[in-house]
Amino acid sequence: MNIMAFDFGLQRTGIAIASQITGIATPLCTVQSINNKPDWLKIEALLQEWNSQHLVVGLPLHTDGSRSEMTKKAERFGRQLEGRFGLPISMVNEQLSSLEAEQRLIQSRQSGRKKKIQKTDIDQLSAAIILETWLITNA
Repeated sequence: MNIMAFDFGLQRTGIAIASQITGIATPLCTVQSINNKPDWLKIEALLQEWNSQHLVVGLPLHTDGSRSEMTKKAERFGRQLEGRFGLPISMVNEQLSSLEAEQRLIQSRQSGRKKKIQKTDIDQLSAAIILETWLITNA
């Protein structure tokens, strides 16, 4: 079963993919929003290309576990995914996933590659970290 994960944002959404067989999450791409709305056509094309059967959406919570305005927006995005594509959705706490993604990218740059870290790189790696969390808890 292929699982696709989303690190939802108003400007862009990071996407990662994994096979439940291998249990390895891989950053896939970052999709730019159109007028602060998801690019549904691009998301649909990715879902078809990767034949995803389950979707995971990062749930942004404060470090104390409380909800924010972005929590509501991410939940809405998850409901829209479910409604549009008829696939099961899991919401996963994404606390500090972007910070962890940035730290991983900094470490990988220190070991050779000096390319500047882009926000799009952080977004898609953050989606992979969210997916890793889901894979660990659903193994």
